[in-house]
Amino acid sequence: MKFSERIGLFKPKTLIPRDKMPKDLRNTLWSLICVEVLERKSNQPSNNDKFSELSTFFRLIWLDVLKVPTDNLEIFDGRLEITNAYKNLREWFFEAEWYQVYEFLEFCAVTNDNFALVCNTYLKREFAAFRFVDKHLVEIDSEEEIKEIEKAINQKSRYYPVKEHLKTSLKLITDKRNPDYRNSIKESISAVESLCKIIVGDNKTTLGQALKQLEKEHNIPKSLKSGFSSIYGYTSDNGGIRHSLLNDDIKIEIEEAKFMLVACSAFINYLISKV
Repeated sequence: MKFSERIGLFKPKTLIPRDKMPKDLRNTLWSLICVEVLERKSNQPSNNDKFSELSTFFRLIWLDVLKVPTDNLEIFDGRLEITNAYKNLREWFFEAEWYQVYEFLEFCAVTNDNFALVCNTYLKREFAAFRFVDKHLVEIDSEEEIKEIEKAINQKSRYYPVKEHLKTSLKLITDKRNPDYRNSIKESISAVESLCKIIVGDNKTTLGQALKQLEKEHNIPKSLKSGFSSIYGYTSDNGGIRHSLLNDDIKIEIEEAKFMLVACSAFINYLISKV
């Protein structure tokens, strides 16, 4: 806590609402993009490249983010004329909607390996409502939720199908323009099902059958197994969450999808450590 906050001059910061982009946060994110992304890219073409790294990056921004004609970029001998390009991007950034700023952060994370890790430090410092997980921004309720999802996605390679289901669930829930909460839940459940099949060594088993086997072979508390089965309602192919909760006449919101992703990630981490 800062000195001014300790003596009561200013109130300590609290988590910023998801649809707000205060000046301090926007300024911080722009500075971060400049330092960690733009300034790290060379503006000198290599021997075999037509464009410099910086020119290529700005062409992608114009094409995929701003969606404006790329021929208004001034590129000479493969090098970008920086002044106008920076000015145009900066003007867009400070006028963009809050979700467009977050989308641009995700764009930077995909094209720059360490950006998400560094960005999380500043998102946390500024009490932003989002954190990067696997290069996607996730709305948080607690840091513990983020850690559970990250841990599950970063499990060993033998659990590749599990990780892919979780990544797909994460991608569906974090699409800020067209989120798909219903299919995100399906992918979260499929991740647990895939893990159970891997552990018991039977690709044709159901989740309910696999949980019964795991309970016996790995000393999983019966109450925990039963509770998990009850929460997901997935004990047979004839009923349960895929056929009732996910029916089209029942509206699924982000709260349900996020709960399923966090809960499935936590259960996956538990099972892997248990066996």
